[in-house]
Amino acid sequence: MTTKSPRMLGRVAVLILAGLTLLAVSIGTAAAAKPAGPAPTSDPTTPTGSGAPTGSAAPATVMTRTGPKGTYLVDGQGKSLYLFEADKGGTSACAGPCAAAWPPLTAANAPTAGPGVTAGQLATINRSDGSKQVTYAGHPLYYFAGDRAAGDVNGQGLNNFGGLWWLVTPSGSPITGSGGAAPSPTSAPGASPSGAVPGGGPGY
Repeated sequence: MTTKSPRMLGRVAVLILAGLTLLAVSIGTAAAAKPAGPAPTSDPTTPTGSGAPTGSAAPATVMTRTGPKGTYLVDGQGKSLYLFEADKGGTSACAGPCAAAWPPLTAANAPTAGPGVTAGQLATINRSDGSKQVTYAGHPLYYFAGDRAAGDVNGQGLNNFGGLWWLVTPSGSPITGSGGAAPSPTSAPGASPSGAVPGGGPGY
């Protein structure tokens, strides 16, 4: 039986180690040379921001509608717009729970005047949350959460959050006077039986 010398065994070990090193380098080189896949792109169907109905990349449109209360301002979809008597100096006094019950009409760009509206009366102000609220004749404009469809005027004449809420004429003045029966709890989310939104005091 032939016994290998320590010198020969050492050479064999060196050759094996060198082979393993070369193999590892080859694998690493191949991995580095593999082209990277395309960078992920956003799904065009996935929204990139909030779906709040009070703001949009497109300009807000303000126009008029005529009904039992007279001729008043509405948005481009015919939803009624209101002014808040507690607003002073063109500054909104409605935020937090108030803005949840009376969402401001906001727009990322300059508002557009529709039929019956004077373009020069339209402007925007900066709200505390950084959004831009549309104003008309210096009055910040709001929706009412109790209005479900175009033509609803359930917010007319309500006394909520420290002031009265009125529809707005094309001249920019409020249409004062009650707006009929106060909305029931089922027509205005969170409203009390008297028709007031919580936190806003009694109904009109």
